[in-house]
Amino acid sequence: MTTSTDWAVEADALVKVFGTNRAVDGVDLRVRTGTVYGVLGPNGAGKTTTINMLATLMRPDGGTARVFGHDVVHSAQIVRQLIGVTGQFASVDETLSATENLMIFARLLGLSRADARTKSADLLERFGLTDAARKPLKNFSGGMRRRLDLAASLLAQPPLIFLDEPTTGLDPRTRGQMWDTIRELVATGSTVLLTTQYLDEADQLADRIAVIDHGRVIAEGTADELKASVGTSSLQLRLADPADTAEALESIHRVLGVRATVSPEASRLTAPMADADRVADLLIGLREAGIHLTEMSVQKPTLDEVFLTITGHDAADQAAQQKQQKQQKEEVPA
Repeated sequence: MTTSTDWAVEADALVKVFGTNRAVDGVDLRVRTGTVYGVLGPNGAGKTTTINMLATLMRPDGGTARVFGHDVVHSAQIVRQLIGVTGQFASVDETLSATENLMIFARLLGLSRADARTKSADLLERFGLTDAARKPLKNFSGGMRRRLDLAASLLAQPPLIFLDEPTTGLDPRTRGQMWDTIRELVATGSTVLLTTQYLDEADQLADRIAVIDHGRVIAEGTADELKASVGTSSLQLRLADPADTAEALESIHRVLGVRATVSPEASRLTAPMADADRVADLLIGLREAGIHLTEMSVQKPTLDEVFLTITGHDAADQAAQQKQQKQQKEEVPA
């Protein structure tokens, strides 16, 4: 068994079919060792099914996948020794304490009783759960359960960790703590494949991102590459006096060679910024013309705009629409 490869994950044309639904429809992925790779998409896009195939929990109906060079079908047992998996829902036993849960997982992994106790204590401290180690899980918050679930997946210190929507339902503070933990995992030698429907999460954590929709990868690259694919940055100016709007628009067109848009309150102007070097000339010209600004900023395209541009819909909107469709189906009498 070896992990000496540049690629932690290599997937080619992965397919998974449920009845007439092609949940995964030809997914290609390349995850470089020692990085965070984000798989971004709304609910129902095929993210979890892809993870399940890569983690040997489902057999692909088509295509191939390798983890550190080992085929997930033909060398499944080797692959399982190289990975840790944290799903969308905590896989802990409600009737046991945090310590008891970790002890059981550690013993199942083959650790001695002494090693299991030491490892469990270390992980509970690492994830800020020492004070609650002996409390029943029914008293745990959602964030504490997620941290315990992640701790359980790290008992064997796997070189590759699958995190399937690890921060879903967490409050902002706990999400931030989880982000810090993920960064620490990579800094200490692990590779992380992260699925999420949160655009800011992918932007903050992932070295590269695959955007998946309807079972297919429809875009792939770094966050900056994906943002650049939908357009340039924009220059935003807020005028001190809305009466200067017409003259400011004319200056922007003359200096930058672009047409700016005007906000409804007529004091904020937004212009595509293809040539950053010309912005200084514009600002000098506005000052010489007596046009004063109260605010200036440069706005990069967001991942939300990327998703909207390449899919034709907003990630959050589609998730809400799918939830509504599911509710409508449940309401239809049999």
